[in-house]
Formats: sequence, structure tokens, C-alpha cells
Amino acid sequence: MQGFHDRHFLMLQGPHGPFFHQLGAMLRQAGAQVWRVGFNPGDEAFWRDRPSYIRFDAPSDSWPRRLRELVSEKAITDLVLYGDIRPLHAQAVEIGRELGLTVHVFEEGYLRPYWVTYERGGSNGHSRLMEMSVAQMREDLARSEIEFPDAPPRWGDTRHHIFYGALYHFLVMARPRPYRHFRPHRDIGVIEEFRLWLRRLLLMPLHMTERRLATRRVRRGGFPYHLVLLQLEHDASFRAHSPFTSQTEFIERVMAGFARGAPPHHHLVFKAHPLEDGRAPIRAAIRSAARSHALEARVHFVRGGKLAGLLAQARSAVTVNSTAAQQVLWRGLPLKALGRAIFDKPGFTSAQPLEEFFANPDRPDARAYRAYRHYLLETSQVPGGFYSARGRRALLRQVVDMMLAAEDPYDALTEGKAAPRQQLRVVR
Repeated sequence: MQGFHDRHFLMLQGPHGPFFHQLGAMLRQAGAQVWRVGFNPGDEAFWRDRPSYIRFDAPSDSWPRRLRELVSEKAITDLVLYGDIRPLHAQAVEIGRELGLTVHVFEEGYLRPYWVTYERGGSNGHSRLMEMSVAQMREDLARSEIEFPDAPPRWGDTRHHIFYGALYHFLVMARPRPYRHFRPHRDIGVIEEFRLWLRRLLLMPLHMTERRLATRRVRRGGFPYHLVLLQLEHDASFRAHSPFTSQTEFIERVMAGFARGAPPHHHLVFKAHPLEDGRAPIRAAIRSAARSHALEARVHFVRGGKLAGLLAQARSAVTVNSTAAQQVLWRGLPLKALGRAIFDKPGFTSAQPLEEFFANPDRPDARAYRAYRHYLLETSQVPGGFYSARGRRALLRQVVDMMLAAEDPYDALTEGKAAPRQQLRVVR
């Protein structure tokens, strides 16, 4: 009987909620040993296996030394983490590489909302995808064929995500001891973080009404428009893989390019991220930039919500490096990306200056993108989600075997060892 008794996993911070606990439990069922390092009461509350929980309550500068000690004491072979940008995780990835550990990185899906991302070594701007060409992908796909799911029209489990985010930060705020040295990786404090999550949760009905009205005005306006896909200002990809220090800078840059290049009857629609909580002055920045460029009557703001309806009638889209851009490319719409992104490849995103892009945008190579998307679905994109019970069940059915495999998802496809995929199809 095959077992994985020689695999020793050390899990760091995961998505809000019980996913990492359930993942650890299934790894143990496979025969592996699993430990979890917790940095605050939120981490501890969602990890129910107390004997395997390791509390880290020390100044952050002692973390590298403590991690090396744990790797030695527990004979660790694998590190597991969610996102590779926060300082504790970035240091862990570096040490893991140095010590020859397998580093498993989870991230939100590159093809949202019905998938999550599983890679090894790094994600987003640190992903192996950054160096791969579409020609390489096509070669690896020669022995594979799947039916393509429709482009997902919505986020998936936003309410669950917001609920667990609010609960997590409440636990961190309400039970600070014995984690006296814990400091969040965001720029704001725990109390303010909790307040923003709670406010977002309570205002969901009001925001939904506001969003529907704004979307209706755009869709019934009868004018050509270009869509701007905003991101969370504190998002790791925005902060680590873009030339901007704030959304205000990005908004001003886009507005200036639109003012110089777009035909005078075209409009500009800014769409907020579904989890935007108001910590960044996005609406004020949009109003200010619109006034300075005399565009007040041609600029619109939509608070989160579904993307498909707006994309259906858009002329083009602009983003820093939002994964929502994958939906833009799937529909064959012109796309301008201003940051580093896994989809920023020749033939996908426009190389035009912004003013030229808004005047006459280049369209993407639809056939090349189809091969690229096919490659993602066969490798790093796993059906399921972190936050809803149904999403976690779907994810665990496949991702545990992927973690226990000798090859990472990309090498597994190259070597013809990729496990069969049961990709999702949206049934209406």
C-alpha cells in the first residue's frame, strides 16, 4: 500500500477560513506528517488539530532563524503557503529554496471564479508562467484535449470570503494575547482591518443596489465605452508587480491617456474590485482626475459586481495586472496591461501607448490565447474555491494528489504524467 510517510509538511498562513485545516487533515490521511505555524489568533482558531499547531510569538526579525530550526527539528520536506509576497512568506520561500524544500504556493485563481491557483516556487510575477512562451505551451498540450468551459460571469463565493475575512480579523483584534509581536502585513492596523471587513459585509445590500443602478446607466447609455479593471490597492500583485504606488497614480495615468487619445463620444468606465472596502480613495481620485481632464460627463464608476455584462458591450479594457483580464482576452477584446502579469505576452496585450490604444486598440491573438488558457486549465488551475464548503470539497478532490506528486503541474504535463482533469462547465 502506497503511503507518503516520508513527506513532512509545514503550513504557514492560508486563506481566511478552514481550508488549510481541511487540507492538512487530508494530507495526514495520505500518510504525511503535517504541522502548522500560526502567527495570530485567527490562524489558531481555524486550525483545530492542537498537537500539530506551532505558535510563533516573537519579533519578526527572528522568523528566519525559527523557520530553519523547525525545518531541522521536524525534518520538513515541504512548505505550504498562500501568496508569496507578504514578508514572512517571502522569507520562507527564499529559505525553502536554499534548503531544497518543495514550496507549494496557493493563490486566487488566474481564471476566476471557479478555479484556484496551485503552483510551486512562486505565483503571479514569480510564477514559472512568466518565462513560458505560447509555443512551449502548445508543444506540451499536443497530447491533451479538453472541452473548454464558458468564461465565468461572476466571482463565485464573495459572501463567504467577506464573512471569513471579517471573522478572522475579529479574532485577531479580540484575542491579541499571546501574540504580542504580531504585526499585519497590511499598512493598517488590525482594528481598522476588521472595521473595513465588517462594514463591507453590512453594506452589501446597499452596494448591490448602487451597483445595479450604475451598471444600468452604462449599459443603457448607448455610448461606446472602455473598461478599467481596478484592483485592491493592498493587493500583492498590485504592490509587488506594478510601477504604481497607489490606485490614484494608476487612475490619473489612465485618465490622461483617455483624454488625449479617445474619440470625444467614447466613455470610460471604472469597475472596482468585488472586495473593495474603501481604504483607498478610489471614487475621490476618479472624480478629481475627471475634473482635471474635463471628462466629468464621460466617466463612470461601478462598484464591483459581475464583469460579464459590462464586457459584453465594451470596446476594450485596461488594467495593471488584474486576473479579471483573462475574461477580457477570452472574449477577444483589446487589452492594455500596465504591470507585470502572467498574461502579458506578445499577441495578448497591446504594446501601444495608452493614447493610441484608446484611439484604435489592437486586438489580441484569439487562437494563441485559447492555447494559453487551455494550458492553464491543464496545469495550475484547479476547480474549486477556498471559502465555500462546496468549493473546498471540489478543490480537495484534486489538489492533494497534485501536492503529493513528484512533478509540479507544469512538468507533469510536459512529461505526460498529468492527472486527468474534471473541469467545470457552467450549467444554466
